[in-house]
Amino acid sequence: MTVEPLETLEFPLSRRGDVMPAECAALREKAPVARVRTLTGDSAWLVSSHALAKQVLEDERFSLRHTASEGVPRQYALTIPPEVVNNMGNINSAGLRSAVMKALNPRADGLTEWLRATADELIDALLTEGPPADFRAGFADPFSAALHCRVIGVPFGEWRRLMSGLDIAFMTSAEPFDGSRVNWYKDVDLMVRRLNAPPERRSGLLGALAALREERESAHLTDEMLATVAVSLFGAGAVSTSSFLVLAVLALLQHPELIGYLREHPERMDRAVEELLRWNLSIGDGLPRIALEDVRLGETLVRKGELVLVLVEAANFDPAVFKDPERLNLAREDNPHLSFGAGRHFCPATALGRAHAATALAALVERMPELRLAVPPEQLVWRTGFIKRLPERLPVLW
Repeated sequence: MTVEPLETLEFPLSRRGDVMPAECAALREKAPVARVRTLTGDSAWLVSSHALAKQVLEDERFSLRHTASEGVPRQYALTIPPEVVNNMGNINSAGLRSAVMKALNPRADGLTEWLRATADELIDALLTEGPPADFRAGFADPFSAALHCRVIGVPFGEWRRLMSGLDIAFMTSAEPFDGSRVNWYKDVDLMVRRLNAPPERRSGLLGALAALREERESAHLTDEMLATVAVSLFGAGAVSTSSFLVLAVLALLQHPELIGYLREHPERMDRAVEELLRWNLSIGDGLPRIALEDVRLGETLVRKGELVLVLVEAANFDPAVFKDPERLNLAREDNPHLSFGAGRHFCPATALGRAHAATALAALVERMPELRLAVPPEQLVWRTGFIKRLPERLPVLW
């Protein structure tokens, strides 16, 4: 038996990142596998319970790579090259996993101290400028970009160019558009130049990839292939860490007593980050998969070739898994959220992302305990047509 609402829902849902979409609870309770119509007009299955979402993400019969194939239903047009969709799969098949994972290691020498020093520098600049300030432009974006410039091996001076490119790379559009290809390859060209810099000027992942290419002399390790790996990791990492941090801070500003809690209990930051990850609504669209064969999800039979979208925010608020899910509980002990995905496509930068968030939040609650919103939350302007839920600005006072 197929369970679906009386009317097919239009997807994605609300773009506000501080209010749970009203449809989530009803879908999870009454139609955990529901028909929706995507931005491209295609039909898809939207999965909203934690158990079924986890099943989709862990079952290899649901493929991420095939979402970039010709002729399959889509949630939006591709605005990045098709091969980038399965970036970690490409990295593994090219024998680059070790180099990539080493670059993403948060325990790299000096990285913890550097992260805190960078956070302090950005806070110093905000304090010097004075309130009100835009937290996203003044802290979240440059802090996220700085980390990923260092990891990838790109001078920090390039951060604005790289971050602005993400505004186009991660647009969600019903139709392809010319600017997406031009936007992508301008950053690939930048990475190629860094790959071919003199050895003494190389660093980070690009330095490791350049050395690997010279050592192996493998035909498949082309400049464009290696540069594409770097652009992909920068893009996915920087946009994810920045948008998470913006919404995590917004959540704390709407629960100011929790800022005091973190300031009094810095040793509990790791657990707090996990709860903020669960609570976070930055994933603006469902995680997509294509069914490689007929698969039963609960009471629904998903047919081969159909598109399945995992609604992470509904799964992360499932009362069958999370006690009192509507409460932002920074002391929550059991927290099997799906914000980093699951299965073979579990985000490889989870430890780095957690370290980035924990360092930023520790610095902010310690040095800016009076941080608060400068405008009513309903006045925030939320970006449309983007892969993340993101306010254009987050004005703050202190």
